[in-house]
Amino acid sequence: MSRLFDSSVESDLLTGMRLARTALRRGELVVIPTDTVYGIAADAFSPRAVQRLLDAKGRTRQSPPPVLVPGVQTLEALAAVIPDAVRKLVDAFWPGGLTIVLPAQPSLAWDLGDTDGTVAVRMPDNRIALELLTETGPLAVSSANLTGQPAATTATAAEAMLGDTVEVYLDGGESSSVASTIVDATRLIAPGGRLSILREGAVSREQIRDVIGDLLEEGAPEDGVSDA
Repeated sequence: MSRLFDSSVESDLLTGMRLARTALRRGELVVIPTDTVYGIAADAFSPRAVQRLLDAKGRTRQSPPPVLVPGVQTLEALAAVIPDAVRKLVDAFWPGGLTIVLPAQPSLAWDLGDTDGTVAVRMPDNRIALELLTETGPLAVSSANLTGQPAATTATAAEAMLGDTVEVYLDGGESSSVASTIVDATRLIAPGGRLSILREGAVSREQIRDVIGDLLEEGAPEDGVSDA
């Protein structure tokens, strides 16, 4: 039976966090609050857990989940290279609603799906999520909903969709209904390369342009981007 813990009650929060850590270590799924929508989380280094996440949402390997991290040091460990423009964006918008796609370290022992050698990384601005990430390390996290359904903004809405496929639900109250902005920074590595917006969300195009100027590519976001 799935379990939901009210994080506004100290005893519930302590129990929920303990059980969440245990569940993630066992390769189970956990729903967590973030500063954007609720997320369904799995151990990023457990291929079985990541596949379980994709199955729970009804997604294929062609829609790999982003990875949430507790800080910039973890980004350094996951990304093969971090261009100066990305460091400026991280300084401006982390923790917060900006997911950045970068080339992944080739030595990483994980399987997030068909990523083409990249990783989408975000540091959320949520106390519960950051505390859990500090204790567990990077987590593969996608929006807590079935594919084709609206992303959950409450733990109970997530539970109604995902049910017993999730071991622990951490209820942090109602979240924002705006998902993160996703940017592709992989082309910044090449001379003359620019950053593109894959999905507009919590961080606006204008805010990004204010930070990196002409390094932002013009044009509409691409369709069919996985959620974060």
